[in-house]
Amino acid sequence: MIVRPLAAGDIPAWKRMRAALWPALQDGENDTECSRIVGQPSRFAVFVAQSDLQTIEGFVEASLREYADGCDTSPVGYVEGWFVQPQARRTGVGRKLVHAAETWARAQGCTEMGSDSILENVEGQHAHARLGYVEVERQVCFRKSLIEQGGP
Repeated sequence: MIVRPLAAGDIPAWKRMRAALWPALQDGENDTECSRIVGQPSRFAVFVAQSDLQTIEGFVEASLREYADGCDTSPVGYVEGWFVQPQARRTGVGRKLVHAAETWARAQGCTEMGSDSILENVEGQHAHARLGYVEVERQVCFRKSLIEQGGP
């Protein structure tokens, strides 16, 4: 298994894995986001894990952010998305992917790396902890429509 930067030929596999990671993501939105990421190489990096059989088994998307919860410096490297195919999990692939993202962030001058996971993704939280990430906050987000609903 090798981890390397995303190549043009990897984009279809990357898009499929993004759809698996974020099931609510619409195809058009996925296409738009991928184009934006690929089009801004000074702000984003994508690394893929390629098996000996030349299949893509996972990816990590990293970015530079001005701020990340729990971080004291700016810019901050950030793990925007991290996915490993089920058959390749718990084999070190995820660790290699995150390490590539961290190495990229260091090369951009970052001294901290942030990430997040939804509350329900306990497996992802444990994976972060195994890689040395420390939980800094939990939150519940709320939404209310402000479209008039017959009164105050």
